[in-house]
Amino acid sequence: MPDNKTVLIVDDSKVSRMMITAIIKEKQPEWILLESANAAETRELAKANNINFFSIDLNMPGKDGLELIDLLQHKYTDAKFALLTANIQEHTHESARKLGAICINKPITEKSISEMLDFFND
Repeated sequence: MPDNKTVLIVDDSKVSRMMITAIIKEKQPEWILLESANAAETRELAKANNINFFSIDLNMPGKDGLELIDLLQHKYTDAKFALLTANIQEHTHESARKLGAICINKPITEKSISEMLDFFND
């Protein structure tokens, strides 16, 4: 049975989205990858697709990643959420945990994205 999961990569940085996409494609080539630059676009893509996993940046214009996860998790109860951030403050990590999300430290590397994929595949 094919494992064609769908990941929505949310980051206002095109370069970050491209890096995350490239690493996931290498490790999970059968997965469907969608990209979004902001909360409004994320909500539209989530409505139109069956999203299994969300990779969400913390610092974005408008809603930040924690606010977006809080908004989405009530509607997409079966999805898993990863918050990617350079913010190493324990408060941020604790807020992500309270929302049921894993907090992945940037920079985006093969190791950090592998950690996220391990969480998604768990």
